[in-house]
Amino acid sequence: MRPVAIEVNDLHKSYGDRSVLAGVTFAVGQGEIFGIAGRNGAGKTTTVEILQGLRRRDAGGVAVLGFDPARERRRLSALVGAQLQTSALPDRLRVGEALRLFARLAGDRVQWRELAREWRLDELLAKQFATLSGGQRQRLFLALTMVNEPRLVFLDELTQGLDPLARRETWQLIERARDRGTTVVLVTHDMDEAERLCDRVAVLHEGRLVTCGRPVGLVTALGTVRVRFSSPSGASLGGLTRIPGVSRIGYDGRMADITADPVAVVPLAGELARRELSPADFTVIRPSLQDAVVSLLDGGLR
Repeated sequence: MRPVAIEVNDLHKSYGDRSVLAGVTFAVGQGEIFGIAGRNGAGKTTTVEILQGLRRRDAGGVAVLGFDPARERRRLSALVGAQLQTSALPDRLRVGEALRLFARLAGDRVQWRELAREWRLDELLAKQFATLSGGQRQRLFLALTMVNEPRLVFLDELTQGLDPLARRETWQLIERARDRGTTVVLVTHDMDEAERLCDRVAVLHEGRLVTCGRPVGLVTALGTVRVRFSSPSGASLGGLTRIPGVSRIGYDGRMADITADPVAVVPLAGELARRELSPADFTVIRPSLQDAVVSLLDGGLR
């Protein structure tokens, strides 16, 4: 077990008559990348705002790095960095000016020029914020979250709107922060991002915690895979449902599409070989984290 960085117990928050969080409980280990996922309005952003002391909870217990963010926000803020969903800087502010200013406000704990080199911003120091690309802005925002050498970083929808190359570059930067020992809480809609980065993912739905676990565990819980391969005729597929774990066989006149438990894949391949069918395009399609979360929210909840 990792030492605990965040403890949340029976967290509640309402806006008027609308309940946003209704008894959410989870813990985040030190040095973990912890994802918070769910649809719009699920309570993700409200949760991280409460954890940072930006919003007060109605009920429940919260401890972040041993502090209550509602009562000890000033002490906690020295240990935390954040990049929020609506982060922005003045258009004419230059990259070097932003780094120097934020480093000074944080007490010059780090040398801002070294920070620029580490986050590959040294060639952008004279550029104004308005002229930066999406990926360059995210690199700058990540660097600014590190000016106080935080033990914990909150990132909200970090890669929204970025092109694929900029997204992957940003993912590498997040992994670099984790490798330095920083705990990362990542709010995201992007399940590819969560599957790539997160040690564990909490899924919220209408203010409640639906599940929390490792991405591979959430995917495995779906329990089935698809096996696809070309087949000369549907007749050659007859009887395959007798293999334990094979639940469905589809055939469109060219491709076989079989749904089965993972343990049935090897016996299925063996049976095809026994029938002298050895398709070169035999492919096992495992579900993704997005498949698991969508299934959980659409089907499992009902």
